[in-house]
Amino acid sequence: MIAAKARFRHARRLERLAGFRIPDQAFHGATLEAISSHLNFDRLDHTLHDQIVRFVHAFLRCNCRESPLCGCPERKFSREILELRENGLDHRQISQYLLEEYGIDVYPADILSFLEDSVHVLEAVEDIARLGNIPLLADAAADHIGKLER
Repeated sequence: MIAAKARFRHARRLERLAGFRIPDQAFHGATLEAISSHLNFDRLDHTLHDQIVRFVHAFLRCNCRESPLCGCPERKFSREILELRENGLDHRQISQYLLEEYGIDVYPADILSFLEDSVHVLEAVEDIARLGNIPLLADAAADHIGKLER
């Protein structure tokens, strides 16, 4: 999953502010817990503060009982990448956007691999939907494939 490849650029600074060791993986449970409950946002510099706040608003807001360890942040992150691609950004631009917007590093090659895997999954969904005579689902899958491949 692409969320496992996401790393906070400034993980060590976050670690110092939290007061204990946290992994640099953005969606690791300990990192999510630290951001959602142990981080003093007032001590962050302006840029990092804005990035962390955007990260929290974009990925950590859900009503699940197990939040932030419910899986919603990872799904939202995957959806964000797919939406960025469907809006015309290529894998390099998506990587740059994630770094600037959220302070998250993801290698462009990892993003490209994720997008290719997503197309293969959508092709399977389209094929099964056509076999199962579910034209709306097949058409939606084909539409998403077209947007990802352009």
